This record gives sequence, C-alpha cells and structure tokens, in this order.
Amino acid sequence: MSKLLSNFKLGVILLCIFVSTIAPLSFAFGQSTPVSGKVTDAENGESIPGVSISQKGTTKGTITDLDGNYTLEVSEDATLVFSFIGYATQEIPLNGRSTINVSMETDITGLEEVVVVGYGTQKKQDLTGAVSVVKMEEMTQQPSPQLTSQLQGRVSGVTITGSGQPGQAPEIKIRGVNTFGNNTPLFIVDGVPSPNINDINPNDVETMQVLKDAGAASIYGSRAANGVIIVTTKKGRGDVKVNYNMYIGSQQVQGGNPWDILSSQEMADLKFMALRNTNPGGTINDDQYGSGPDPVLPNYIAPVGAQTVDEALYNVNPYYTDPQALDNFYRIVEANKTGTNWFQEIFDPARIQSHNLSVNGGSDKGSYFFSMSYFDQQGTLDNTYLKRYTIRSNTSFNVTDNIRIGENLTYSISENPTIDNLTEGSAIGMAFRQQPIIPVYDIMGNFAGSFGSGLGNAKNPVAIQERTKNNRGVASRLFGNVFAEVDFLEHFTARTSFGGQYYSNSYNSFQFPEYENAENLNVNQYTEGSNFNFNYTWTNTLTYKREFNERHDLTVLLGTEAYKNNGRDMEAFTQGYFSFDPDYVTLTNGSGTQQHSSSVYRDALFSLFGRVDYTYDDKYILSATVRRDGSSRFLNEQYGVFPAVSAGWRISEESFMPENGWVDDLKIRGGYGIMGNQLNVAPGNAYSTYEGNRNASYYPIDASNSTISEGFQEQRIGNPDAKWEQNINSNIGIDASLWQGKVQLTLDYYNKTVDDLLYNPEVIGTKGAAEPPYINIAKMTNRGFDMDASTYFNLATDLTFTTTLSFTTYSNEIVKIADGVPYFDQEGRRFNGSNIIRNQVGHPVSEFYGYQVVGFWNSQEEVNNANASAAEITGDPEALYQDGIGLGRFKYQDTDGDGIITPDDRTALGDPNPKFTYGINLGLEYRNWDFSMFLYGVSGNDIWNNVKWWTDFYSSFQGAKSHAALYDSWTPENMNATAPIQETTGSFSTAGVPNSYFVENGSYLRARQTQIGYTFDQAFLDRYHIGGLRLYAQAANLFTITNYSGLDPEISGGTTSFGIDEGQYPNQRQFIFGLNLTF
Repeated sequence: MSKLLSNFKLGVILLCIFVSTIAPLSFAFGQSTPVSGKVTDAENGESIPGVSISQKGTTKGTITDLDGNYTLEVSEDATLVFSFIGYATQEIPLNGRSTINVSMETDITGLEEVVVVGYGTQKKQDLTGAVSVVKMEEMTQQPSPQLTSQLQGRVSGVTITGSGQPGQAPEIKIRGVNTFGNNTPLFIVDGVPSPNINDINPNDVETMQVLKDAGAASIYGSRAANGVIIVTTKKGRGDVKVNYNMYIGSQQVQGGNPWDILSSQEMADLKFMALRNTNPGGTINDDQYGSGPDPVLPNYIAPVGAQTVDEALYNVNPYYTDPQALDNFYRIVEANKTGTNWFQEIFDPARIQSHNLSVNGGSDKGSYFFSMSYFDQQGTLDNTYLKRYTIRSNTSFNVTDNIRIGENLTYSISENPTIDNLTEGSAIGMAFRQQPIIPVYDIMGNFAGSFGSGLGNAKNPVAIQERTKNNRGVASRLFGNVFAEVDFLEHFTARTSFGGQYYSNSYNSFQFPEYENAENLNVNQYTEGSNFNFNYTWTNTLTYKREFNERHDLTVLLGTEAYKNNGRDMEAFTQGYFSFDPDYVTLTNGSGTQQHSSSVYRDALFSLFGRVDYTYDDKYILSATVRRDGSSRFLNEQYGVFPAVSAGWRISEESFMPENGWVDDLKIRGGYGIMGNQLNVAPGNAYSTYEGNRNASYYPIDASNSTISEGFQEQRIGNPDAKWEQNINSNIGIDASLWQGKVQLTLDYYNKTVDDLLYNPEVIGTKGAAEPPYINIAKMTNRGFDMDASTYFNLATDLTFTTTLSFTTYSNEIVKIADGVPYFDQEGRRFNGSNIIRNQVGHPVSEFYGYQVVGFWNSQEEVNNANASAAEITGDPEALYQDGIGLGRFKYQDTDGDGIITPDDRTALGDPNPKFTYGINLGLEYRNWDFSMFLYGVSGNDIWNNVKWWTDFYSSFQGAKSHAALYDSWTPENMNATAPIQETTGSFSTAGVPNSYFVENGSYLRARQTQIGYTFDQAFLDRYHIGGLRLYAQAANLFTITNYSGLDPEISGGTTSFGIDEGQYPNQRQFIFGLNLTF
C-alpha cells in the first residue's frame, strides 16, 4: 500500500512540475483579437443559450449567454467552431471579422454529436471503439427508480435481468459472462468511479454511454474487463428553468392460480391416488381424510382430522417467551375446504409514485443544476417497499476565460428492507409449498400452519411477511466530485478532479417465535447491524489538442489516478426478550448472551494512463491507449499493463463515393486490446488469515469442558502470486448513416478470450476448513454479434414514425478450469447431493446437467426386458437397467451406450445463456400527440424450474401440488402424460436425481412499456407563463409471450449458477399517470 502511495505522490509531483513550468508561457503566446456575435435557431429564429464556441485546434472557448450572445478572444487566423446538442456543428473562419452571427440547423445524422468516452469526449463520427449511446428520451419513458433497469434492451451487448422486488439491483452483463466471479461493469459518474448507479435519480441524467470493447474501455485498465457505463448528469443552460416531473400509479398482481395448485379436495384425491399406486389393493387409513374409498375432508385439521372440537380447550400464546410452553399448546384450526390461494394472500395491488423538482440555468459566467426527488414504491408482496429521497447540486464557474471550477454532488437516503427472494424458504417459496386446506388463521385469529399430520413442514407465508413489518434497512450515500480545469499555451488543458463516496447502512430485524408450524423456531432473536464504506478517487489529466494543416487532428491525453477504498461491517444479535414491542427491543434488553461480529477491508489502486487520438483528413482515424495499474490486492504481481489500439476508415469521405447519395456516413472500424480484472479476489487474498471462534476453535485447558480457551483457526489460505485476469478483446464494426440520417446502423462482431481467470479449486481435507485461495488457472471465450439501428420517417404532414432496434447474439465456452479439473458442479440441494449445474470445459457457464428423460416405462414387459439386458451385460442376475425402474416412472437416455444407466449417462440438459436478446422501441407522433411502445425479448435460453420438484411429485414433499400431478401424471390409461406416476415414496427414476423434466424453454417477449402522451401548445401555455406541459398515461409489463410455466421467465442468479427458478419475485403490471411541467 505504501509503495502505491509513493508512486501516486511521484506522479502528481511530476504533473505539477510540468504544468507550472509551461503555464507562464501562455501569457506571451500569439496575437489575439476579440470576436462577438449571436447564435440563433435557423428554423424559428430564437436565440440559443449555452452554445459552445471554441477556436479550432485550441482549448480557447466560451458559451452563449441567456440571449444567445457571446464574446471571445481568438487568434487573428482563427476558425470558430459552434456546437450544441441536437444541432449540426459549424466551423467558420474569422477572416478579419469582429462580428459573426450564426444560425444553427438541427442535426439529423447525429455525426457531430459529442460522445463522452474515457477521460474526455469525441465526436460520434470519430469513434473507433464499440460505444453505444443511450437515447435518454426513450429510456426515461420507462418508470423505474433504477437506471440499470431502464437500460434493459436499449442498447446491444448489454443483458439485464431483474425482478419485481422494490430496490433490488438487477444483474448486468456486458457481452456475456466475463469471469467466474463478479461480472458487474465499471460505472463512471461525472468522471468518478461509482460502486453502482441505482440510487441516482434517473431524471438527473443527461447522457449515458456503454463502452464494450478494449478500444473504448481499456483506458480504465484493470477495472474495464466487464465493460464500462459512463453517466453524465445534467448541467444548467440558458434562462432559469423550473421543471417538475411526476407520476403516480398502481401495480397489479398476477391474477388467478399462477402455479396451478390443486384445491383441498383435489389434494385429498391425489393423496389417495399416490397411496393406491404405491400399495395397490392395500388398506388406506389416513389421519386427515379417513379410511373410506374416497377421501373425506375434515372440518378441522387441528386436532388432526376432527369433525367437532371443544373450543374451550384452545391454548396458544403467540407471544410466548418460554420455549417449553410450545409443548403445551392446543391448536384448533378449521379446514379451508375450498382451498387457500396462498399467492393471492401475500400479493396485493400496490401504489407507486415519483416526484422530481429541478432548477437550472447558466450563462458565460457559469451554470447550475439543482434537483430533489422523492420515490415511493410499495411492493406487491406484502411489507416490501422502497422509499428514496435524493438531492443534487451541479455547478460550474468560469473564473477567467481559461480557468473553470465546479462540483457535482448528490445525497440520497433509501429505506428498503431486504427479503429472501431466490429460495424456496422465502414467503414466495412457501406460497407454492403450503397446502391449500390450511387457512391463514386459526379459530382465534392467530396464525394457522402445518402443525398436524400429513401437512408437510412448510410455513405460513402470510406469517413470514407479517413478522417482517418492523424490520428496517436504511442507507445513505454522499457521492460526487470537485474539479478544476485550466487552458494554457492555446492547445493544452490540465484538469484535476477529486471525488468519491461515503456510504452507510443500518439494519435491524426481529425473529418472532413460531407456534403454528410442523417445525417451529421457538426462540425470539433480535439482530442489528451496520456497514459503511468510504472511497475516493483523485484524477489528474493533461490534454493536448491541435488541428493543423487543415487535415490533421491530434489529441494526446496523459493522466494519473489514485483510488483508495475502505469499509467496515458490524453485526450483533441476542435472544430472550419478554416483550416484542419494537420500542422495547434493543440489543441491551435481551436476556441472552450478545454475540458480535465485525470485519474491515481496504484496498488501493494507483494508475498511469495515456491515449493518442489522430484523424487525418476526416477519413482515417487511429486511437491508442495504455494504462498501468498497481493494486494492493496483489503482492508479487502487483502491476499490470493494459494496452489497446483501434482504427477507423470513413469510406464515405473518399472521393470515389458519390456526392449527395443515400450514404451520409459509412465507417469501418476495428480494435484489439487487453483489459484487466481484479474484482474476484478479496483485498487480503495474498495473505493467509486466521480467526477466533469459540464454536470451532477452542481447547479445554484442564482437560474438562468447564475451562475453555478460545483459539485461532486458519480462515483463508493466502496466494501471494495471484495476478490480474486478462480480457483479450478484438472487435470489428461498421457505422452507417443513411438517407439524410433517417436510418442509423451500427454492427459489431466481437471475440474475447479471458485468460488467467481466478478460480479457487478444492483442497484436500487435511488442509482443514480454511477457504482455498484464488489462483490464476482458468480460461474462457465469448463471441457474438451486436446490432443497433434506428429509423426516422415523415409518413405524412405532422405525422412521424420512429423505430429503435437493439439485437445481440452471444456464445460462451469454458476453455480451461485447472490442470486435471474438467468441471466443477453447483446447486444440488434438492437432489440428494446431486448437482444440477455443471461448469465444464468445452461448454458454456452454468449449464444444466443430469439425466435425459426419453419417456416412461409403459409396461411390465418393457421393464423386465431392460433388466434382463442389464443382467446379461453385468453378469449380475439381480442387476437393474436403472435404479428405481418401474411402471410409470421416467426412462432415462443411455448416453454412453453401455446398456445400463449409470452416472456416466448424465449429460448437458440446457443452457441458461440466451442465444440472442433484442429490444424494439416504436414511436409515433401526430401533432401534439405521441405514442410509444417498447418490447424486450430473450430467446434460446433454458430455465431450471425447481418449483416443479415441490409441486409435480407427491413423493418429494407433503405440500401443495399442481394440476399436472393429479390430472396429467402417468396412469395405465394416460401413458402420454407429462408427469410420472404419483407415489408416496420417491426414487432415482422420478424426482430423486436431476433430470430434463425440470428444464423448460425460457424465451419470452415482453411489452416493457406502452405510453401515450399529449403536449400542450406553447401559445396556449404562454398565457399562463408556463414553459411546457405534457401529460401521459402508461402501462408497464402489459403482456408477456412465453411458453415458460413459472411465474416469470426473467430469472436471475449467481455468475456460475443462474437460470434456476425457486419462486422469484415476479415483475408486475404497472399503470401510471404522469406529467412533465416546465416554468
């Protein structure tokens, strides 16, 4: 760490010496003359404030004031460059004039658009890397508190997977899986790295760019392997403007019976069917449903199977504090004969609202943008929500003609209690497990549950959510930067920026004692914790920019950057409260022993970087970058160098291209480079660490357990030789603007080889319980095709039609894991230790793995013949073709052809990685009316529907079951069924091992956003001194087209174990009304 800081100080000192040495020369350089004028809109003649005017090839510049006027000192032979967002850039020679008035025309092609790239900006026409520019006007039409959710489907190469849970950050992957660990891209906000962008108010964002290849992103070196998303927040321009944006609406719950769960009577019928299939001709005597030929629903399920009860015997204290009291409770629960729809019991319609107020303005002396916002989303799952408050201040000031200072600051407070959303132990998971005959409440209004015979061990999902209503999670975040810029020697700009974040989070939760379930937690426990993080980034750059001889355009960037990050996590819990009042429950009031834990972390980076951009004659473009990073996370391989080079050829500027043709701009570009990754090692990975734990590391000093001394045990095995992951990236692309900008097209093909992947292989048991180190041994490849296209057409007078399309293909392959390690498995907790995911060489990440079902055993003769063949092959007369073989059970594929089913017959069953994703935005405008629809689709991916393990097999669990189990399971009369025969005991040949029955096609097409709006005539609004007013109505997630049988085909998960549905919080429909008001 000290070595990194010493290098940082040296870099800053050298930069300061350089600047201070040459800065005085700027006062004696060249002859200057004043020029002034006014800039107006060519269409309506109105003045345009905030237009940038600069002397070509230098850093001299200014902006127009509120009335569109400007004044600037320039060289006598200067050429002035006028640029503004949405207008075509103009270059006008001075030619001895002192006054130049300019009329600017709307830029249809977008070629002059200025795009933010790493540590600078470029014209869109000069880009040589794979950079996607997000159309913010389209993205913000989708109501969401999170920028990343709005980004879904808007640009190619970016895959975003989320859920309906308020506040849950979606998973983001740029051009697929890049590592076995953290795949989150690097976020840059106003030039400062940010851990995330989900608490940024979307209304504050002006531009967003996605850097996808090495040519565009390698300037960020070791943090660029997962791609880079650059966010620039709004600045003030022109007259004072006050903007108020709001929307309010409702989120609707999926109706009906989404898991197709049986009713109470159907559940009883299924149980009798399973009993008869298991023991044909046997006697049935069930505690709940009786012993007759047909099951009879009881009036009460507690006491078990009772038809009448004595309510005076009821004895339940929901607030009991003595665990022994649980044994004395007498529960009386009336059977719900029609059936409880547990999904509808925990999901309800919920409101959503957003309010945003901003003030902005600017002149040639400076600019300002202030905003505040409030967002409130109540979750459709009871007692889930997100409330967020944000304020922002962005200011900049022109101290002199060549010195600028400013700041960008935002502060947010969020309240968002977290819940378990991805496992069958959550309230959602319990909703498809809990039997319908169980009501929500018992006869006295206390919770009912699975306590009783034959009711399984699921928990009341309503009780789960109700008991979380006082849990809290509050986070606050201060993020931003201050900066200063100095122009000198006509062609140089020096910039320094210091920024970072302070983040703190506190949370508490209370575990109530349970009394209603088959398996109860009989203690109360309070947990309280907090964590904080502070990081800063100090960036210093020196830019040389010059255009000369009318053909050469050169920009050179040099910089240093220092990053330091540290934080602390703390948590404590205790038990034994005699009162559950939230005003009473604190850590000090529990009678149990308090248990505490805490951890600290810190890491640092120091970087030197540079870039050269050169354009010749607006035709030939070359860009080269290099960055050297030093990281405290590595010991012996602390430094890494990450170079990249890219080039472009604007064919449209060649003399052989026809003038005034249908091609406005055509560019071929390509790039190659290396990006790094250090996210997949802990800050202390280089060192072996030890921990004290009375439960795991102790010694009885006097040979008795009465005197125990706490000891230390190895927690992690260190690896001082770990180094950077390397993402070796090549990209070739085409950019085209056609028919006067009416069609814009970008095509890219990319190929990535990720080498030196960090992986922690298993270690032998004699090493103890220590976590193995991460070592650089694995390798994978990604390749694919990206396309972005947009069109703009005037269909008739006042009628325009626009489209935007993004399309991405993706292919992933693991090339190497480790020497002698062909695969590693994950996710197998429901199949007797058999894993459902295998990450293996030659296959994609997170591939489903198991036995391929090829049908059912439909006759005893078929079973006998298969077993006879197995006996002949093995020489064992007792051999079975497959374990658990029997009528109506699954028949597995003999993959290796040896005539018997063994573990070697397991095979790849499905791939959760989509073959391609796409987004389509359609827009229609007619006079004051506008209509838009955004569709997002995923195709070619598979989903492991683990919900079916619970609902489609009576043998797997005594819980709720699906219609397939009763009405579409194998019987001698229904051999073409979907599910196997229903029995009371499971086997290898039904639900005992992972097999293809659980794999479904996960492709879907979703109407993410449909909106209609009306903008009032400005002439009408001027009467009331209103600058603009638009009203709109919108529906989100209006429909989803899919063959997937689960709640929602949009399934997230871990990097190497995703695509598994355990009952995820579904995305819900939203109907909102909103307005945009400007004064």
